[in-house]
Amino acid sequence: MAAWTANDIPDQSGRTAVVTGANSGLGYVTARELARRGAHVILACRSAERGVAAVDRLLREVPDADVEFRALDLGDLASVRQFAAAYDSARLDLLINNAGVMALPYLRTADGFETQFGVNHLGHFALTGLLLPRLLDTPDARVVTVSSGLHALANIDIGDLNSERNYRRWIAYGRSKTANLLFVHELARRLALSGADTLAAAAHPGYASTNLQTAGVKMEGRKAAERIVALGNRLLAQSAAAGALPTLYAATAPRVRPDSFTGPGPLGLRGAPARSWRAKWTLNDVAGERLWAASEGLTGVRYEGLKD
Repeated sequence: MAAWTANDIPDQSGRTAVVTGANSGLGYVTARELARRGAHVILACRSAERGVAAVDRLLREVPDADVEFRALDLGDLASVRQFAAAYDSARLDLLINNAGVMALPYLRTADGFETQFGVNHLGHFALTGLLLPRLLDTPDARVVTVSSGLHALANIDIGDLNSERNYRRWIAYGRSKTANLLFVHELARRLALSGADTLAAAAHPGYASTNLQTAGVKMEGRKAAERIVALGNRLLAQSAAAGALPTLYAATAPRVRPDSFTGPGPLGLRGAPARSWRAKWTLNDVAGERLWAASEGLTGVRYEGLKD
């Protein structure tokens, strides 16, 4: 992985990718670089205005890009189902579960789930399950889910997945990112058991400067906190372009292993893609199975075609 950059992305001609949250930050860079290498890229975004603007911007940067916007609100399972039902491509080579929210005040999704758990995990769990038939039908397809080094803040609480007993925004964020890793762990296990060649892997950006860090404090009108966070981004964080590299590596590099976790090395904050440390609880088979069963129950989505 030493010094791996976007220039090392293999040719993606003839491949189709869906990137969630692709209107800005890591998702936008991921979509742009896949398109630059020839992939047909679907920018799956909640806001039509921002999604269309992102497509226009991307076409200015990569004039021959094959890209389109499609509406997807991961905080609304009806929207997730509509997106999957309308997916009309014969193949799906890459599903990049990138979109996310961070450290928000306590809010609920359209379906009543705590927003960080609902958007970061349940929305992507449902989306992946609904698109699974296309992934299984496409040789060497990959599902890459973006987690965070901050998963180390907390293990999931299977008895309180919606943080109803005691909500602490950063703990809830950490739990949602742990859920991402447990999802990848269990999905990889089920894919292997089923003999599928679809690969499930995870990545994280380290400390990358995006609007994710300021969204929560901006929502609450905390101007001083917003300025402090923005200053930290300017002084300490790497760029979104650098932060997207672990995702692009997991999505395109040869010899990526199932259930791998790629982040910036060597300390996990910035640098070229490298194998990342992960908390031991994210490799717990029993926890993965329990979260999977709970996620099926909450979303109503079952992964047809996979053995359990």
